Amino acid sequence: MNVLVTGGAGFIGSHLCQRLLDRGESVVCIDDFEPFYDPRIKRRTAAMLARAPRFRLVEADIRDGEGLAAALHGERVDMVVHLAARAGVRPSIEDPLLYTQVNVEGTTAMLELARRLGVRSFVFGSSSSVYGNSAPAPFREDDAVAFPISPYAATKRAGELLCHTYAHLHGLSVVCLRFFTVYGPRQRPDLAIHKFARLMAAGEPIPYFGDGSTRRDYTYVDDIVQGIEGAMAYAAAHPGCFEIFNLGESDTVPLSRLVELLGAALGVEPVLRRLPAQPGDVEQTFADVSRARAMLGYAPGVRIEQGIPRFVEWFRAERAGG
Repeated sequence: MNVLVTGGAGFIGSHLCQRLLDRGESVVCIDDFEPFYDPRIKRRTAAMLARAPRFRLVEADIRDGEGLAAALHGERVDMVVHLAARAGVRPSIEDPLLYTQVNVEGTTAMLELARRLGVRSFVFGSSSSVYGNSAPAPFREDDAVAFPISPYAATKRAGELLCHTYAHLHGLSVVCLRFFTVYGPRQRPDLAIHKFARLMAAGEPIPYFGDGSTRRDYTYVDDIVQGIEGAMAYAAAHPGCFEIFNLGESDTVPLSRLVELLGAALGVEPVLRRLPAQPGDVEQTFADVSRARAMLGYAPGVRIEQGIPRFVEWFRAERAGG
């Protein structure tokens, strides 16, 4: 296949691109290297991927449908995996207009590009944040998700609805994947595990919101990529489908336990800077992955007790390499 991956130089996207290249697929990566964090990090990742002859980088904004259509003119694209997004709950509260432009307009532009190119299969990276605080745990795909509590969550739910619209109107095969707190090597530096590791290693206090009881279903990136591969196969095999799946570890870990595990792996005693709970943050995330297991062959296998040491091993290698 020739697979177009948006956000392919980012955290999840780069792991997916590498897996697809290892499988023998061709990959077109779209990334705009916007400065949400240091663009040099993603450029280094893209350079690593570009060593493969079947990898092509298109530097562009996902909102620029016309520019992308011109850049891809004459190229056969078999499937789109749309992972590019403006991410983060707290920053979305500060700049909701930007999040709406990138996540809603950008997703619309990518769906329209897929239609124009005659692509039949589309996989969309959504988020567990769509469940808000109203869904009973563990979260199921048929739970009501009408009450998002951050602009980021609202834009991801809007993306799912747009995907349904294109499946209905144009017969596009669409699978939406609700990711649950992904971590692992190459994790964005602004995300909690990476940020905490950096501060702990420097002997600085970590921001500790609330009383430590908030819980997350932390999901190792290798498990997420395996789930995306299953979604790609499902979309290709079921013309005109529209499905939503949770991708998590189906476990929930309190913040206090995460800090304990990270401190132990780093060999440091964490110093806490206690702060009030943040608006927009959900109390817990917890995935019911029974549908993904049954329909995608999803089989998450990396528990937090294994994943944190793996992350720390990568983190130390990165620091040693400058």
